[in-house]
Amino acid sequence: MPQRKLWIPGFITTLLVVVAMLLSACGGGSSSGNSGGASNGSAAAPDDKQVFRWPQAANSDFVSLDPGLIQYTDGNYIAKTIFSGLVALDAKGEVADLLAASHQVSPDGLTYTFTLKDNLKFSDGTPITSQDVVYSLNRTLDPATKSDVAFYFELIKGYDQFQAGKVKTLIGSSLLAPDPKTVKIIISKPAGYFLAALTYTASNVVNKKLIDKYGTRWTDHMEEGGTVGPFKVQSYSHTTGLTVVPDPNYFGTKPKLKKIQFVLSGDLDTTYKGYQAGQYDYTPIPPVNLDAAKSKKGFRTVPELNTWYLALNYLTPPFNNIKVRQAFALAINKDLLNKSVNRGAYRPTNNIIPPNFPAYNPNVKGPDGTTSTSGNPDKAKQLLQEGLQELGMKSVPELTFTNRNQKLTQDIASAIIQQWQDNLGVKVKQDVLELAKFNDTIQAAQNNPKGAQIWFAGWGADYSDPQDWLSVFFEPGVSNNQSNYGQNNSADAAAQQAVQKQLQQADASSNQEERFKIYQDAEQKIVNDVGWIPLYHRNINRLINPKVVNYELNGYDDLSAEQWAQVYIAQ
Repeated sequence: MPQRKLWIPGFITTLLVVVAMLLSACGGGSSSGNSGGASNGSAAAPDDKQVFRWPQAANSDFVSLDPGLIQYTDGNYIAKTIFSGLVALDAKGEVADLLAASHQVSPDGLTYTFTLKDNLKFSDGTPITSQDVVYSLNRTLDPATKSDVAFYFELIKGYDQFQAGKVKTLIGSSLLAPDPKTVKIIISKPAGYFLAALTYTASNVVNKKLIDKYGTRWTDHMEEGGTVGPFKVQSYSHTTGLTVVPDPNYFGTKPKLKKIQFVLSGDLDTTYKGYQAGQYDYTPIPPVNLDAAKSKKGFRTVPELNTWYLALNYLTPPFNNIKVRQAFALAINKDLLNKSVNRGAYRPTNNIIPPNFPAYNPNVKGPDGTTSTSGNPDKAKQLLQEGLQELGMKSVPELTFTNRNQKLTQDIASAIIQQWQDNLGVKVKQDVLELAKFNDTIQAAQNNPKGAQIWFAGWGADYSDPQDWLSVFFEPGVSNNQSNYGQNNSADAAAQQAVQKQLQQADASSNQEERFKIYQDAEQKIVNDVGWIPLYHRNINRLINPKVVNYELNGYDDLSAEQWAQVYIAQ
């Protein structure tokens, strides 16, 4: 289940300010305030009490803690404490220099030059130079690394040749280290979002010495000096979790916390009960417990920059017919789904791009041409019959809904399957997989007529640009286009390919107003084509120990390095 995400074109200053204002406006919404219920002037507890206990609300280990491989929320959250890149999002949601002291963009928009800060060091005290930066980026792009997030940097010149094995490295061609403090990155074409994309975790600096020593198992040995962040790894266990402590070699503000424990805490319900028992300082809230949690001290909520959706594989009949796809979309009452399964915790939607995000369009309509999110079963039945007739099929064969092994996602799938049976008379079975297997299965759906037919997933913002919602899923050849939008032989494939050209046009434009209009038009067409069936936008509903000061909840659901440095436990 792809999920996460973080950021925006460095030269679109006005947009950055707007995003910062939007994120700031979303920051309240709780009785305990945005600092966890403790006043910013509260006296700090003794050092032995400066421990923040964060639970990983899942039944398994973190999917990956390797920056070049991280694509899930848990890894990104942790990475902010122990890794750094040239640039990052700051507390206001703006792109800011991090390891870089400054950066410049050439007049033609193709060369980005970064000057590193002085005295940068890994957690073992080894100096960090420009060679470490280009090595880390090159490693992510290297096909041997098998990174599913390398595509974030596909603008780097030579990316395609590297991925195809036609060149052995980009170091010395588009990734340059002319001296120990200078990094030059050359991209293949001007793009309004490259600097923002560079804030993604996969560009973070890693220690070549550790990787040479341990290979793909290097993250098991990060305590030997493989990190650069406000904290360093003290210990890591695949069965209990990760513990970090302040890194004395960190170049930035030193943390007030003396320890963060990232604990493998079990499923969501178990984690919530553990918080209530005082085992953790933070917890997500199961929808069934939301009403009760709202009255508790430490409750906070903000809109999440996240969309949960269904995907249908264009290559698997009967979803190679647009009317059948629209029928399955309109047979879902999203309002009822949110009320019955999510207990009213979220916001039903027809949108791909979420509210409080650049290029959000509040007027996106569903495939029936209305803004309703309650479904249209009569229209759905009509479309299904028309679509089946066009396909020469008398009925819909039994379909498979590929899902992951989590109670809430299974409950959501069951509710949708029941609506399809009630409104369309079709039968759908669930195939429940562990997360890693689920991810592999969905990825294998690309260009595969025998691949997964239906799946449920979520996507959160990586950076504050609509390119991260539309182009990364629906452009030709991108790795996230598992539903095969525009890559099929359906009757409307040509129209989809025209939308793909629109997205590419918007990606390359430097005119903010123009590119946002193009993205909005493309989004509506993709919704009409049922590239996704958007279901809802989540809120981030959390309980945070009132003694935790300066924990700033935001729509990205993580903290920047500077924000982590300000968190502490009050007496």
